[in-house]
Amino acid sequence: MSKARAVSLVGTTDDGCGMGMIARAMQTIATLTMNPAIDVSYEVDEVFHTRKMRARSAHYDPGGGGINVARVIARLGGAARAVYLSGGATGAALDGLLDRHQLLRTRLSIAGDTRMSTAVLEHSSGKEYRFVPPGPDVAEAEWQAVLARLKSVECDWLVASGSLPKGVPEDFYSRVGTLMAGRGGRLVIDTSGPALKAGLAGGGVFLAKPSHGELQQLVGRELPTNDAIGAAASAIVADGRAEAVAVTMGSRGALLAWSGGKLFLPAVPVEAKSAVGAGDSFLAAMVFVLANGGTMVEAFRHGIAGGTAAVLTPGTDLCHAADIERMLALVALP
Repeated sequence: MSKARAVSLVGTTDDGCGMGMIARAMQTIATLTMNPAIDVSYEVDEVFHTRKMRARSAHYDPGGGGINVARVIARLGGAARAVYLSGGATGAALDGLLDRHQLLRTRLSIAGDTRMSTAVLEHSSGKEYRFVPPGPDVAEAEWQAVLARLKSVECDWLVASGSLPKGVPEDFYSRVGTLMAGRGGRLVIDTSGPALKAGLAGGGVFLAKPSHGELQQLVGRELPTNDAIGAAASAIVADGRAEAVAVTMGSRGALLAWSGGKLFLPAVPVEAKSAVGAGDSFLAAMVFVLANGGTMVEAFRHGIAGGTAAVLTPGTDLCHAADIERMLALVALP
């Protein structure tokens, strides 16, 4: 594995219970985004059918799970190499947006067009409408090229986040897990549906971060209580499919299951401006702390602070380090 470098761990003390900075050796992180997007956000007074709606503002960001995670880690003072697919005229625009963020990146070209996702905030109701297209068709040679390229990407942690585009096999993340296990690295996955099920089935996952709904879909039944959620997450750990499972539950909070047991922490009550990127911000903060040598509980608390900080920002923006530190002081102690 790669040589660790010194970096600061945001917002913890030695016991993980206070604020401050600790110098620790940060392991290297890479992210994988198989289905990136240009995230577009608009604000309108009211949504109508047929009529033109004049937007108050328009904002464009590079998006997709792994790219968002890399952006947040950069904001926290770390560095993560973003590995992603990009194609067509929209792919060129995505590359340009990424240049603005000065991320370390590895672009793999595809023939299809990179998708564009749209979020519309209606001021009259405060509701947000989100439109998420499926993305391009990816040829076998294109997704095989990703696996080949990952063999030369130096990282201790690989965060594989987001949906799989059409043409990519459901067990793709399992194949990535096999690759990482052979190198002694740790795989983190954040996806849903068949991709999550197949990714966990292969084992070798260090951390999985399903939402409450995604976990219910995975187990095929309703999980109405924290006890039910905890039992389902703990079963994944006990079966060896993942070493840890962090379940995000929106305004209810989040639940962590790992070898140390189960831990539920409630959400920090805030006025949400947008839910876009909350899960990615949660995961990025968690991985950043783990890569800094933090404990699982430290990482979990930072994850909740990161997810909360993200909903404070409008449109497609993500969390900011100062907001994470502020929210961390409000996260319940175990």
